[in-house]
Amino acid sequence: MTHSKKTFSFGAHQVTLETGAIARQATGAVICSMGDTVVLVTVVARPDTVGGRDFLPLTVNYQERTYAAGRIPGGFFRREGRPSEKETLTSRLIDRPIRPLFPDGFTHEVQIIATVLSLDPEIDPDIPALIGTSAALAVSGVPFNGPLGAARVGYRDGQYLLNPSADELAGSELDLVIAGTGMAVLMVESEARELSEEVMLGAVLFGHEQMQAAIRAIAELAAEAGKPRWDWRQPAADRELSEAVAEAGELAVSDAYAIKDKQARYERLAQLRTDIVESLTAGEKARWSKAQVLDAIGALEKRIVRTRVLAGRARIDGRDQRTVRPIKIRTGVLSRAHGSALFTRGETQALVAATLGTTRDAQIIDALEGERREHFLFHYNFPPYCVGETGFVGSPKRREIGHGRLARRGVQAVMPSPDEFPYTIRAVSEITESNGSSSMASVCGSSLAMMDAGIPLTAPVAGVAMGLIKEDERYAVLTDIMGDEDHLGDMDFKVAGTAAGVTALQMDIKIEGITGEIMRQALDQALDARLHILDIMNTALAAPRGEISRYAPRYITLKIDPAKVRDVIGKGGATIRALTEATGATIEVEDDGTVRIAAVDADAGAEARSRIELLTADVEPGRVYQGRVARLMDFGAFVTILPGKDGLVHISQISHERVEKVSDHLREGDRVDVKVLEVDKQGRIRLSIKELIEELDS
Repeated sequence: MTHSKKTFSFGAHQVTLETGAIARQATGAVICSMGDTVVLVTVVARPDTVGGRDFLPLTVNYQERTYAAGRIPGGFFRREGRPSEKETLTSRLIDRPIRPLFPDGFTHEVQIIATVLSLDPEIDPDIPALIGTSAALAVSGVPFNGPLGAARVGYRDGQYLLNPSADELAGSELDLVIAGTGMAVLMVESEARELSEEVMLGAVLFGHEQMQAAIRAIAELAAEAGKPRWDWRQPAADRELSEAVAEAGELAVSDAYAIKDKQARYERLAQLRTDIVESLTAGEKARWSKAQVLDAIGALEKRIVRTRVLAGRARIDGRDQRTVRPIKIRTGVLSRAHGSALFTRGETQALVAATLGTTRDAQIIDALEGERREHFLFHYNFPPYCVGETGFVGSPKRREIGHGRLARRGVQAVMPSPDEFPYTIRAVSEITESNGSSSMASVCGSSLAMMDAGIPLTAPVAGVAMGLIKEDERYAVLTDIMGDEDHLGDMDFKVAGTAAGVTALQMDIKIEGITGEIMRQALDQALDARLHILDIMNTALAAPRGEISRYAPRYITLKIDPAKVRDVIGKGGATIRALTEATGATIEVEDDGTVRIAAVDADAGAEARSRIELLTADVEPGRVYQGRVARLMDFGAFVTILPGKDGLVHISQISHERVEKVSDHLREGDRVDVKVLEVDKQGRIRLSIKELIEELDS
């Protein structure tokens, strides 16, 4: 393998692509460096394939090594374990744009591993991993219609930022990752702060223009050090089989795709597939196998649906290209949940619950760049029953993690800050029915559920999925796509946002890219659909409820002298633990003296507040306190008047008569009213029995 290196400027960073020095037994390997962030990407493709296989077995694994950040992993074993959510999401981010660039019919097993070797906390490894993947595929010789480029785009003060640093992203109104070829865009993943459709489209076009530098460098690297292209030919279509399948069932299949109910349609199609397979594979010397016939039936179904849409005819469920499916909404459906909503759009349904917790419930993320706390959690569940199937139920799969993150991006821009609303918030979307766009149903449902919980969102959020059917120069953009339209179409374009602008955009293309004109039309149609959905949502629940659920913890916030924080916490946390056990409230104390008390029971919260105020109160001379006798001495008694505050009642201050023994008048544990006579400079407190003072006064 020839050693080669290419360097190019990419925003504020220098990017270097190097091959031929490391991992030389892989089919292709490239080290991609952006600043001090370094990612090794390897590609291994098996030279043989399995007969009868009708899919591309592509696996992408992005993995982070803690040594890249100069850290040792936590946990008992002190080594990396199961993939983190970031690793899973980045694996999907790489997979999505490269998968459509493998030619149809290529079924060789391909594995891509991207390993982070060095990390600059200001440079996310996802863009170097994407660029490195494209370069590794380019030099491997594997059939691949690349190269592919990638870039991150920010937006601040009306200007687009190319590959912004982590600090720059913190002040950016946009975080957009884009990937595409030299001709068109293939994938977009973004989160925005209610930006207009024009700004979002401009960001995509800007990113596509800027990534051309990466594409050129990869092409030069492949020309200089790439392996010979595989001698692989795309399997020729069997025209006779296609004609035989069409003759056996085209009319019946076309009629089946006019059945609006999903389950009824699927049952009819399954029966037709069985009948066609039996008719064309009958006999001992059948010309075609069952797998070949099923592939041909799939191609026929795709042609029927796509031709119908491009001809301007009604879609599978009878809608035109711009109509949103019927929507039904119920809020407050779960009586004990803090907030809930049932959002149904056509045959897609999401039951979403919102839960409020204290700041202690925040998730601790042990990320490669350091530890942080997440106060907003979004979890998406896709059980097999939602599509009428059986299946394994266990930990979330890659798809569930990806859809949950997309829905979280959709509502993130309208969430209150921890200072405004000091709760940890968890939204869980249970997909109870699915026929397309369940992630966007989760966006709508979570917005409603959180408003039902009394969470002060700045605006309601809705989402919709757009589709595309494209043949040569003809195309049709579809609003609110169903599952079949997603499966048989060329694009999955999801847009979430408020009435003011876009909050999240995700696009995946199954063909080799689309143009800016198609994207503009998709965004315009998505805006119309989003406003329509928001109108219906506002009819059900227009604003957050005025109060949180009576089952949710309520916060009481007070400020104490920072010097007295240690009095509330106590030695080894003993005092705060005792307060928590005694009152049942959750108590959080910050170094600046801010104390937050969370309790479902209002009386428990008030009791905790009272005790903390007593703990931190200053003793006032002349004030009467109810105290408890702590211990007796020959010369008097020590009385606790405030937690941690003991004062001395001298023997002369117990009674106006002569006292021979203190124990004749007081016992340990007695409650007595005492008056503070003096607090000296050393903080020593001198007390007198209240009754004695009153007698002397009289």
